[in-house]
Amino acid sequence: MNAVLNFIITQIFGQGAIFISLIALIGLLLQKKSLGEVVRGTFMTAIGYFVLNQGVGIVSSTVTDIGTAFSSFMPKAVPSTPVDIGGQFGTQIGLVMIIGFGINLLVARFTKLKCVFLTGHMLYWFPYVFIAAGVGAGLTGAPLVIFAGVFTAIYMVAAPNLMRPLVKQVTGTDSFSLAHPTTTLSLVAAGVAKVTGDKSKSTEDIKFPQGLNFLREISITGSIVILITYLVMAVILKVNGLVPGEVFGYEAGGAFTYYFTKCMMFGVGTTILLMGVRMLIAEIVPAFQGIATKVVPGAIPALDCPVIFNFAPNALIIGFLCALVTSTLTILITLPMGIFPTVVIPLAFTCFFEAGAAAIVANAYGGLRGCIIASLVNGIIMVLLVGFGSYFFINTINDWMLVYGGQDFSLWGIISGSVARLLSMVF
Repeated sequence: MNAVLNFIITQIFGQGAIFISLIALIGLLLQKKSLGEVVRGTFMTAIGYFVLNQGVGIVSSTVTDIGTAFSSFMPKAVPSTPVDIGGQFGTQIGLVMIIGFGINLLVARFTKLKCVFLTGHMLYWFPYVFIAAGVGAGLTGAPLVIFAGVFTAIYMVAAPNLMRPLVKQVTGTDSFSLAHPTTTLSLVAAGVAKVTGDKSKSTEDIKFPQGLNFLREISITGSIVILITYLVMAVILKVNGLVPGEVFGYEAGGAFTYYFTKCMMFGVGTTILLMGVRMLIAEIVPAFQGIATKVVPGAIPALDCPVIFNFAPNALIIGFLCALVTSTLTILITLPMGIFPTVVIPLAFTCFFEAGAAAIVANAYGGLRGCIIASLVNGIIMVLLVGFGSYFFINTINDWMLVYGGQDFSLWGIISGSVARLLSMVF
């Protein structure tokens, strides 16, 4: 029994490509597609997932290095001995994944909340966060698993259904939603953009001079933005008495090659990412109709945030830049105040993916002006969420949160951590 449970946890739920391919396979079989169509749809779903993830990995490594460089001259956080949540609580995380997904399916089957959470790696990371919140509060055993399972289920149901109307506003269709920690920032972005913006003037309507039409290509524009960001960071490092080559890891005389490669790799990653998006959407949405018809009537798949990047690529880059600027300024302003138990570093990863997706939502509700203002606001919110969230994760996953937090991970971590502390008084 343990072997079967371990196989389900590690080889199905724990592997995004296998999980999403299995969903496609079931959907196609339920539609009674031919053998060739089933094989093709299942394999292309897996290939699309891997292509998407490869792009995400390349982009992530590029933007994360910016935050790492910034942290090199910041004061160091107070040393702690964090618990290895992934290593010590792997079985509990797996059980919570199954509990959360099972409840999500039941709710989608019997209520009007029809979104099914299908972002494979997020099926792992949210239980990881909730287990960490429980462990940090002192919960153990069955109370820990039940606590994390309930919060995971609530999140898997609530977040994609909250995102559903926002995604519809962006795409003009109701064929999918998002299952990603951008929800908090996206809801803020939609609200701010509605009040401050004008959706008739989209970010995608920006007029470039004839000679600058190449800037309409997100891969080129993004590469230029990353190059400028790296060069600015190099200047900041020098001002702080550091050698950029030593921080970034290139040899003397190799600066040109390093910066050129970094900016080009961002363009490569973006191109691959968007290709994977197109492949995944083309396969999983039609395949999912079998489940939506036969098993969970009316269900729609909730997917990773890059699936909306194609709808407003200019907004993505604008959101990334605006959030990066205000988040960095917020860090510098709050640092001498000592209001956080940790030193926050620039959330470059979150600025691109979560704040970038939120900027696309903001554009749909408030155009260019709404996108800019909402992204500036989100940059501030991100830092506050990570900083205050560190009170709940300082002895567990705080280092992880400093890189990947600042959105739903942090907000729901604060909420669940507060509840866990109350529960720990009882159990």
